Amino acid sequence: MWIKEGDEDREQLFRKRQKCSADADEREAEAELASYEANSLFYKQPDVATAIVVSDAMEHDFPIIYVNRVFELCTGFRADEILGRNCRFLQFRDPRAKRRHPLVDPVVVSEIRRCLEEGSEFQGELLNFRKDGTPLMNCLRLTPIHSDDGVITHVLGIQVFSEAKLDLSKTSYPVFKETSNPQTEESVDSFPVGTTQIQNLEVCGLLQLSDEVIAQNILSRLTPRDVASIGSVCRRIRQLTQNEHVRKMVCQNIWGRDVTGVLELMTKNLGWGRLVRELTTLEAIRWKKFTVGGAVEPSRCNFSACAAGNRLVLFGGEGVDMQPMDDTFVLNLDSANPEWRRVSVQSSPPGRWGHTLSCLNGSWLVVFGGCGRQGLLNDVFVLDLDAKQPTWKEVSGGTPPLPRSWHSSCTLEGSKLVVSGGCTDAGVLLSDTFLLDLNVEKPIWKEIPTSCTPPSRLGHSLSVYGPSKILMLGGLAKTGHLRLRSGEAYTIDLENENPQWRQLECSGDQNVLAPPPRLDHVAVTIPCGRIIVFGGSIAGLHSPSQLFLLDPCEEKPSWRTVDVPGEAPKFAWGHSTCVVGGTRVLVLGGHTGEEWILNELHELCLASRQDWDRDE
Repeated sequence: MWIKEGDEDREQLFRKRQKCSADADEREAEAELASYEANSLFYKQPDVATAIVVSDAMEHDFPIIYVNRVFELCTGFRADEILGRNCRFLQFRDPRAKRRHPLVDPVVVSEIRRCLEEGSEFQGELLNFRKDGTPLMNCLRLTPIHSDDGVITHVLGIQVFSEAKLDLSKTSYPVFKETSNPQTEESVDSFPVGTTQIQNLEVCGLLQLSDEVIAQNILSRLTPRDVASIGSVCRRIRQLTQNEHVRKMVCQNIWGRDVTGVLELMTKNLGWGRLVRELTTLEAIRWKKFTVGGAVEPSRCNFSACAAGNRLVLFGGEGVDMQPMDDTFVLNLDSANPEWRRVSVQSSPPGRWGHTLSCLNGSWLVVFGGCGRQGLLNDVFVLDLDAKQPTWKEVSGGTPPLPRSWHSSCTLEGSKLVVSGGCTDAGVLLSDTFLLDLNVEKPIWKEIPTSCTPPSRLGHSLSVYGPSKILMLGGLAKTGHLRLRSGEAYTIDLENENPQWRQLECSGDQNVLAPPPRLDHVAVTIPCGRIIVFGGSIAGLHSPSQLFLLDPCEEKPSWRTVDVPGEAPKFAWGHSTCVVGGTRVLVLGGHTGEEWILNELHELCLASRQDWDRDE
């Protein structure tokens, strides 16, 4: 599990074990270690038995110096068998094996290695094996332990093992073969030259590597387009590039584990190769209108919505006579007959409209700001949608941003809320940016100071691309003494030591003009990192189905228009858009000059869907 295997002085390490093995001390140590896990919003103490491992970070290869009884029972290994070893042995099904089992995800292993090298925390799942070869799924959390002077002295591993339902006789992950005679590669050893052939030329060094090394250390680090190109080198490389698991590793490397995990379901019908092609070329993109059951009553506008897995969630809004609403509705798209239903909660935040609703960690909803009955708000409430009894809980910490409405927000790394801009009670436009990390025990608002900030604005959009980059687009911006619709784009990378907003110079592609200035539009990020812009309030230009596409990672970003077949929504502004399953963009609500019924949704599908084909 952890990094490299190395030779250690086991006797010395065993003494370390004995020091903390006295009965009273061990009970004390286990109690302390079991309570170490942070009591944060998202990570609670597990109700199941927890295995604990402590490794010495001051020694080479992070040798184990302590395991608790639960670890021994779950894995079948006695403490005296494993003290002094790196915990990686759990990745080997056979103690005599020279490499980890091919079903063990190399991307997770690489992420563990990176976290240990950087001294950061890791949390994820990894396939392990009991001593008898039985597969286990290890829900693992690694936390570095610092001394008083800040040096990392130990690594604490908290593990929850569960049964891994795998058919090991039908290995789905490729068991890469060792290439014993690479010189026999047909496309390399024989080249026709006129009427003769030159035999036994020096073989390319790449082809002297094993399939496993080529796949995991080379191909997995390329982009999908590069992998498709390198497949033309020879038959052997082509076979590797067509392997579904190699393609998945490529997607994990370029898009991240979270996005790849969301897309996993789509690959059961399409396969990774076709899915990547369709998301890259957008050849299968189309609109479709469909009807759902239930009702969102009383009727409202200016609500906020987001996606939590395959569920659409709606909170609040402006009712009749500007009445602030405080109810929560859910639409489960996995249902055979989806219908809106009101969520029964023990307590609700104050009613509001002009707020933002975001999803964190898969099922946590976060509400910030908006306009309530007593004026503008700057409070934060969270709700666990999967709890037995969902309850909105207020989160307070540090100095919050000024009360505001019509701001924009987004989420980073599954737990960080970013808030930007908006309008104060006095009508003053804001240009600040704040971050709140809800994954810590005591969340504290942190303003992100930048020497150069975009003009203050409201009604703009924030879109996350890459691990930590944010694109700001449009809005009603302050220009001198005027407030005008904006078409400018700005970007910031919050991973930088001193993050700064910078304007993105975007041109039109050939005859394509940049999107007209707008506010109250939507901008969503699709898995390839590109951003789709739709709708908004545009001065005198009502273009019902116009979609604009931007790749902010390009050296010279340029706008493109996307012609989408199907039944597109009418021109709208102030609507909400939710990305579901990585390939479905749902549009709901908004102002069109007539009432918008929430039982009629428009879906922009980015990849082929079999159920659509059946319907048609």
